[in-house]
Order: sequence, then C-alpha cells, then structure tokens
Amino acid sequence: MKGLILAENDFEDLELFYPYHRLREEGIEMLVASSQKELKGKRGYSLKADIDYDEVNPDDFDILVIPGGKSPERVRLQKKAVDIVKHFFNENKPVAIICHGVQVLISAGVVKGRKMACWYGVKDDLIVAGGEFVDGVSVDGNIVSARHPGDLAEWMKKFIELLRNRKLL
Repeated sequence: MKGLILAENDFEDLELFYPYHRLREEGIEMLVASSQKELKGKRGYSLKADIDYDEVNPDDFDILVIPGGKSPERVRLQKKAVDIVKHFFNENKPVAIICHGVQVLISAGVVKGRKMACWYGVKDDLIVAGGEFVDGVSVDGNIVSARHPGDLAEWMKKFIELLRNRKLL
C-alpha cells in the first residue's frame, strides 16, 4: 500500500511526522509531495520531499494525508495538488486531514454535505463551503478529520480503523 502526504513550508510538524511514522508502522509506504524540494515545519523540523506534484499519478496511491499549519494555504494554490485531492474523492479513497487541511478540500470543492473537523479558525470557511463542522475527530465516508495536535492519536486510530474496515490493511 502507498500513501501520499501533500505539504508545503510551515506545516504543523507533529501533524506531518506523526501520521507519516504511524502509517509506516502499519507497513504503508509513505511519500511526501510538494512544490519544494526541501520543506521546513512551523517548529523548525525539516524534510526532503519525495516527489513533485507534477510527478504524482494519483492512481499509484491508496491513501492521502493533509497536515495542517500554514502549509494548506500554499498547497491549495497548486492546481496539480488540488487535482490530486479531487481524484481521491472521485475514487472514494481514504483521506486524513487535520487542522487547516480542510482548506485544500474546500478549494477542491469536495466538502459540501460532509461532516468534518478542522481548526476552529477555519470552521466558518468549511460551513460557507457547505460542510458541517464537528468539534472532535470525525469519520464521514472516506474522510477522517481532526482539529489539532491534541487529536493526533484518535485521528490516526480512526484512520487505521477505516483502512482495516476497507480491507486495505
């Protein structure tokens, strides 16, 4: 199984590294896609992107993770990244978002009628786009969403449960 993380600079460090390593523990090959070759998180941690958005064939990936921080504001400006998100929703593939990650989904036009958690500061954006804000970890079809780093353990637990229920693990 292969997973993809979409990220740009100023990602929330824990929201990228926690799912990256937790999903690798489950045997999932995780790649980070970005428009940058090297990324730096809000808290100063850095990593090298594995692949550019233009090189991503979304058919090659089974799951998608979008961490928060300021990264989603930059990810949503990349047309190819938004197209990747649309593909995951069109194919009903599992998606995990946290914090500001919902901004990318809003730009992809995939939140209408969906129940999702997100950072409180962008919940109005979610609501205006036709989504329903959930104040806690939420599972709605193919998406597992969370509000902030305090939700990390429950977020990944529910995402892994979704993968097991779909017989992907």
